[in-house]
Amino acid sequence: MGVNEFELAIGNTAVFTKVKVPEKGITGMDMIRLALERTKSAKDALEFITGIVEDGLQGGNGSKSHRLYYFSSFIIADPKEAWVLETVGKEWAAKKIEGVYSISNALTIENDWDLASEGVERLAKRGSFSVAGHFSNRFYTHFAHGRDRKEFTLSRLKEREGEITLEYMMSLLSLHSFEPYRPEKGSMKDVCMHYGGLTRPSQTASSQVSELGKGLHWFTGTSNPCLSIFKPVTFEGGLPDLGKTPTDRYDPETYWWRFEAFHRRFLTNYMAYIDDFTRERNGLQREIIEKMREIEKTPEDLEALTEWAFREELRFLERWEKLIKPGKLPFLFGRAWKKVNREAGLQVVEASSSL
Repeated sequence: MGVNEFELAIGNTAVFTKVKVPEKGITGMDMIRLALERTKSAKDALEFITGIVEDGLQGGNGSKSHRLYYFSSFIIADPKEAWVLETVGKEWAAKKIEGVYSISNALTIENDWDLASEGVERLAKRGSFSVAGHFSNRFYTHFAHGRDRKEFTLSRLKEREGEITLEYMMSLLSLHSFEPYRPEKGSMKDVCMHYGGLTRPSQTASSQVSELGKGLHWFTGTSNPCLSIFKPVTFEGGLPDLGKTPTDRYDPETYWWRFEAFHRRFLTNYMAYIDDFTRERNGLQREIIEKMREIEKTPEDLEALTEWAFREELRFLERWEKLIKPGKLPFLFGRAWKKVNREAGLQVVEASSSL
C-alpha cells in the first residue's frame, strides 16, 4: 500500500486462482511502487498496471521465507475517482466505485465490471459469466477467508455510508471478527489479524488511512492496529528519523521491531490489559487528530506535528512497557509464537518460561 505526492493511493491484496503464477515476474507490491512512481491519477495507474498484466509480466514469490505465489487485486483511488482492479494471469477486470467498497484476499467482481481485458470480454460472450466464479481457486479462497473479511468490512462501511469519518476508518481497521477478542481464538476472518500458527499464518503488518483531497495520510507503521497509533504523515512535513531499516531479524534500533517486541509481549497477557490500554490509546489518538485539525498546516507545522505524534507514541509505549506483566500463552498458540520469535532472534518472556 502507498500514496504519492499527487494523492494517488493504491493498495493490493493476494487473490488465489486456478491459473498458475509464473515463478519470476513483477509482484503486486512491485506494481504499486512502480505505479506510484510513474503515474498521477487513478485512471493512469489503472492503465499502467493493466499494461504490465497484459504483457504477462505479473508473477514472482510474494514471501521471503517460503513459497507464496498469487495474483493481485487492487484498490486504486485519487481525490476524484476510485477503481477496483482484479487480475488473473494476463486477464483483468476493473470496476469504478461509487460509494463504498472493500477487497480482501478474494476475487469480488462478478459480471459487473466497467473495463476488462479482451480475454475476459471473450469469455463473457459465451453466456453467463462471472470473473470470481470462473477464476477463483475455491480451496485457497475459502481457507484465506477473504470473502468473510470483505463482507464484514463492507457491511460496516454501508452502515455509515455518507457519514464515514477518519476515526471510524481507524476503528474499522482495528476490529476482530468477535469481541471480546482472545488472540489464541482469532481466525483468518479478523481484520486486525494476529499470527496464530498453521491455521492463521498471517498477521497485519501495517495500516494506512488516507484523506484524499486533504493531503493527509495516517500510518501505524507498526503491526496489529488494535495495539497501534495512527500518526499523521504528509509530503510537506516528512517523517522523523525512524532508525535503521528493519529486516526479518529483531533489531531494537528499528522502529517497527521496537514496537513489535512490545506487541508480542502484550500478547502473553492480552485479556488482562486490553481494556485499559484501548481507553488510553484511543485518548491519545483523539488528541493527535484534534491537533491536526487545529494547526495552520504550514510545512513547519506539519513537520512539528508529525514529530510530536511519534514522540507521544514512544512515551505511551515506554509507559506501558513498565506496566505489562507477562502472562503465559496456551500451549499450541505459545509453541507457534516461540518458533517465529526464535527465527527472528527475539526473546519474549512469559510468566513461567522464556525463550
